[in-house]
Amino acid sequence: MLDQIRLTNNELAELSEDFESKPATAVLEWAMAMFHPRLSLAASMTDAVLIDLALRVEPDLEIVFIDTGYHFPETLRTVEAVERRYGCSVRVMRQNPAPDPPAWWCDPVNCCSAMKVSLLDDALDGKDAWMSGIRRDESHTRATTPIIGIDSRGLVKINPLATWTDGDVEGYIAEHDVPVNPLLAQGYTSIGCWPCTKPVADGDHPRAGRWAGYDKTECGLHD
Repeated sequence: MLDQIRLTNNELAELSEDFESKPATAVLEWAMAMFHPRLSLAASMTDAVLIDLALRVEPDLEIVFIDTGYHFPETLRTVEAVERRYGCSVRVMRQNPAPDPPAWWCDPVNCCSAMKVSLLDDALDGKDAWMSGIRRDESHTRATTPIIGIDSRGLVKINPLATWTDGDVEGYIAEHDVPVNPLLAQGYTSIGCWPCTKPVADGDHPRAGRWAGYDKTECGLHD
């Protein structure tokens, strides 16, 4: 893919550094001009901040949601709320047929690779780049997230909100009345599939409720 877009790793690193002092909208405008329509936004449906920002720049941007079959009902309702609010059709990726017995039950450590990463691979087939809403302040594993980089597939990965703080996100949601997952109000500060997601106690790290009891901090989507 890099041969097609003719950007070297060094050039992407320089662009990423340049965007450190620019707003997320500048990153999005560059991404759309460079890659659309061979560009997707992968959304977790924790909130629709990046979706709101991105669709203001390009209303026809493809929004992808990975449905493992193990999501909370509230998360699926958030997908529907996003579609109603923005008049878009979210591309929902599902395993068909679903594994029996469920992957989370028989192999919880590798469930994410089987049920999430493989579906994202399918969604990004034929794409040059994709975007996510991950931020550096979410966890120590994300502290060095570049604004623009290369993923394990060799695709350009763009993280327009990498430098944003919780306060930035909360302020944008309040200002623009952005749809949010109802679970956020119930103590779920990082939302994944229901078997591996718990609410967190006051003072705990925001991602402490993910894969509790396992030596795991990431699902593999952002490798």
